[in-house]
Amino acid sequence: MKVYKLLTITIAILLTSCASVRVTSDYDTQATFDNYKTFAFYKPGIDKVEISDLDKKRILRAIEKEMLAKGFTKSDSPDLLVNINTKTEKNINVSNAGIGYGWGPWYGNYNRHISSSTNGVLYIDLINAKDKQLVWQGRGSGYLTHNVEKKDARTQEFVTAILAKYPPGAGKK
Repeated sequence: MKVYKLLTITIAILLTSCASVRVTSDYDTQATFDNYKTFAFYKPGIDKVEISDLDKKRILRAIEKEMLAKGFTKSDSPDLLVNINTKTEKNINVSNAGIGYGWGPWYGNYNRHISSSTNGVLYIDLINAKDKQLVWQGRGSGYLTHNVEKKDARTQEFVTAILAKYPPGAGKK
């Protein structure tokens, strides 16, 4: 019975850790974040990102939604330029389970389970538009879904979690 409870707890932890977005951020300690009120997307940087145009649209829509919710205004002469970058990592998981005794593969029954998942990393860069210097960077990593119906929600989850760290000190009590 104890083994069953331990297994249940372990599975629950694994499932919740897979579902979450792990976020970090870094920033220029000399920047005055209260001065930034407007934003625009940094098209030259975004054009270089090697993901599908549909995924770019999802990310940019989610960022725009979050920036507007934070009180920013989209502008042709912005204070901040928003850039993105992405990368993916394929994870292969192999687990062995066996029952038996003795030496060699002919004793007992051994099973090997192989599964794979794709983790993605999204970087959101906020650049001072006047001097083109990076002032803030957020990084979110987590599993990616291939289910088209769930992509918008997962993208929004990534962006919301990352931008929750902006401005520096946000979320601290």
